[in-house]
Amino acid sequence: MPLPFSDPIWQKPPAASAFRSLFPGGQRADVVIVGGGILGLSTALHAARFGLAVQVLEAGEIGQGASGLNGGQVIPGLKYDPEWLLEHFGSERGEILVNFAASTADAVFELIRDEKLAVPFVRNGWIQAAHTETALKAAANRDRQWRNRGADVRLLSQTEIAALTGAQGYLGGWLDRRAGVIDPLAYTSELARIASAAGVKIAEHQKVIRLDNNAGIWRISTEGGAELQAKAVILATNAYTGDLLPGLAETIVPLHSFQIATAPLPSDLAAGILPEGQAVSDSRRILVYYRKSADGRLVLGGRGRMALPTSESDWAHLERALLRLYPALSGVAIEKRWFGRVAMTSDHLPHIHEPEQGLMAVVGCQGRGVGLMTALGERIAGYLASGDARQLPFPVSQIRPIPFHVFRQVGVAATIAWYRMLDAFER
Repeated sequence: MPLPFSDPIWQKPPAASAFRSLFPGGQRADVVIVGGGILGLSTALHAARFGLAVQVLEAGEIGQGASGLNGGQVIPGLKYDPEWLLEHFGSERGEILVNFAASTADAVFELIRDEKLAVPFVRNGWIQAAHTETALKAAANRDRQWRNRGADVRLLSQTEIAALTGAQGYLGGWLDRRAGVIDPLAYTSELARIASAAGVKIAEHQKVIRLDNNAGIWRISTEGGAELQAKAVILATNAYTGDLLPGLAETIVPLHSFQIATAPLPSDLAAGILPEGQAVSDSRRILVYYRKSADGRLVLGGRGRMALPTSESDWAHLERALLRLYPALSGVAIEKRWFGRVAMTSDHLPHIHEPEQGLMAVVGCQGRGVGLMTALGERIAGYLASGDARQLPFPVSQIRPIPFHVFRQVGVAATIAWYRMLDAFER
């Protein structure tokens, strides 16, 4: 059910299906995927096309979680640049990771093109906006590394970023033309449609409550009483991870990302705000990100309170950020407010775990889940079909709960408050 004070801009396509397809009793799936978000559906689609019998179990409805609630920014790369990846993972694994990171946005836009998905999108790039000299130097370093690898990127001067964003307060920035924006709920819904057409069985409102391994066969029990069997299970629950796999939820810190959307912008204002349709993320410690929607709204998001929102005032910090960037929008109404969860890991990298034969879990989108999880799903499917670990760009790691995890969110909340204060001094 929709949560109070959460009214997303993204709406399911009118023709979107309800999914209730389960493997009949006595039949065994090759793979059961827990979680019907982008990772789960991408893995399911590609696994089915490899010839595997696949069941997706979604606790809510398709697109109800982060996959359908995010800002729809499709950004290639990871939080770290190529030289860092090569230094920390070595030349062979590092090169694999760099190449994978460079391909993640392509995975999304090629899928939309090749499958003719009904997904509104613009692929004119993503801008990382610098509001300090330090951030500008970091952008230059990132630009050098990716340009050396032939990426379609470039530094932006203060004049150029002002023209591309129409926003105030930036010293310059970095443009990555490999990126773009999509309607994330339409994309997730379309992924489910084509996965189903490829033979994947998808069942909504099937919360998995128990996993048992009996002589190499996994038994999956749902809250509704369904019992399934499979050779392999993939946990694709990310920020919504519960206690199915002991210790997994303690490896991530789920944060709330809040978003607002204006009314459709008047034509005189719209012409000077993101005129080429790029997405933007700024360089603040508690960053904000924004874009235009297909119907001409400005959509802006950023970190929200750790607890669930209780009133519209919980989005006030985003409204202040919006007016700091675009004072001319002071008379434009905020029509939509919503939020979702983002999963962060302690090293800011995605983690792939395989604690038992036939059981895998993936966590940690780090705010780049649209491209990252689309591309990773295809690789996981390849691994399921072949057993070849070289299909996986990230090394399989042990489940290592974050020390004092029970206090982690308290510490994160204090850190966010401190960073907000520092950001305020840097205006």
